[in-house]
Amino acid sequence: MTTTLAARELETRHHELRKTRMQMVDGHLTGNLRTVQQGLSARAYVDGYWGFAAAPLEGAGQRERVQNEALANARAMARFGPRRALAMASEPYRGEHVFGGRAPLSATECNERLAALHAHCLQHYPGLRATRLLIGDEHHTKQLRTAAGGESLASIQRAFCGIVLGAEDDSGAPIEVDLLRSCKGSLADLDWSLETLAPLLARAHEHLQAKRHAVAARGGQQTVVLAPELAGMLAHEAMGHPCEADAVLGGAVTALLAGQQVASELVTMLDIAHTWKGEEAMAPVYVDDEGTPARDVTMIDRGRLTGFMHSRETAARLGEAATGNARAYNPNDEPLVRMRNTVILPGASKLAEMIEGVDDGYLLMKTSNGQADSTTEFMFGVTLAYEIRGGKVGRAVRNTTVSGSALKVLSAVDAVSDDMVWDCSGYCGKKQPMIVSMGGPALRTRAHLGGE
Repeated sequence: MTTTLAARELETRHHELRKTRMQMVDGHLTGNLRTVQQGLSARAYVDGYWGFAAAPLEGAGQRERVQNEALANARAMARFGPRRALAMASEPYRGEHVFGGRAPLSATECNERLAALHAHCLQHYPGLRATRLLIGDEHHTKQLRTAAGGESLASIQRAFCGIVLGAEDDSGAPIEVDLLRSCKGSLADLDWSLETLAPLLARAHEHLQAKRHAVAARGGQQTVVLAPELAGMLAHEAMGHPCEADAVLGGAVTALLAGQQVASELVTMLDIAHTWKGEEAMAPVYVDDEGTPARDVTMIDRGRLTGFMHSRETAARLGEAATGNARAYNPNDEPLVRMRNTVILPGASKLAEMIEGVDDGYLLMKTSNGQADSTTEFMFGVTLAYEIRGGKVGRAVRNTTVSGSALKVLSAVDAVSDDMVWDCSGYCGKKQPMIVSMGGPALRTRAHLGGE
């Protein structure tokens, strides 16, 4: 470390990632994966440029070698030309945050549970054409040291169980309904017992039977009630990403909307760092992978755009405070601005009353995927939906899509339920995957549905 600046802006991370995945298809175990990754990485900031290096844990002196390589890479980047070095704020964080859960389940115990779930489905739902069961957990442990004096130990642990029931509709085409559960911790901490899942599977099977006689949605602009799963996806994909400060600096439409009304006054949206209503969030981040103490970010406050998620660099570029949103997924990944626990806060309406207030529309319950761009235009696949006619839930709807501008859809919200549903079963994709959680209530609004 040859300069004062380099010494001040050097971060070193020891990162361990453990994963478990098991899959059972029609009673046959088709996947059983357990992996461990460990590595050291370092990042240095010299003359306005970042340098990054990573390597496996191998022998004495590896830390110093990785640090020196990161510094050399930063100096190499500086050959592209002079760049003003940013004065990035630094809050040295010292602390440990590790989840203490139950002893892990063995592969044999997991296999037995999967087999029991499959046998239950065969016994109670003889008309099924397929069952797919997928379980998994992963554990990230990160030790971070910064030249500014920060030293932290942090962990993210999550588990999930997904069950897909398959059948055929009246025309012989394949149809599916899925059931997902997730939690903070390992598979031992997740309640995926047969006793707990049996009534949920019964409800999923009812949806599957309804889809056998499903009708096509009417294409075009419709009144829709978005169940919490879709509201959470909308918050994350369509508004969360455009509120990540690197996207703002890259030209996202949100750069021009700070302080303006972008949604209904019923909508407040946050990215929660680690604690909500006195309880730890599903993906708690107390300190990010730059060593910045994490704090909540209110992106939308009663409809007004009020804040962005930051790394230290984006905060310096926009003249705002860092928020602790710089996160890396793998041991050899560099931190990027990422969401943590993104949520639309619940309102005061009851879901049943929201449905009763729709004369002609749709209840959208489950989504398979989602994509959006920096203009907030989005499109989500809808895998479970029902007609609403005269304030009552009617026929099931075939798989369709919902799309539009998040700004317009959120501005049209006229009711927000008092429910709150959290999920951390999926990944966010942005150059690298990331564990995130999202949550929300149900929303009633206007959006575009795909038709036949």
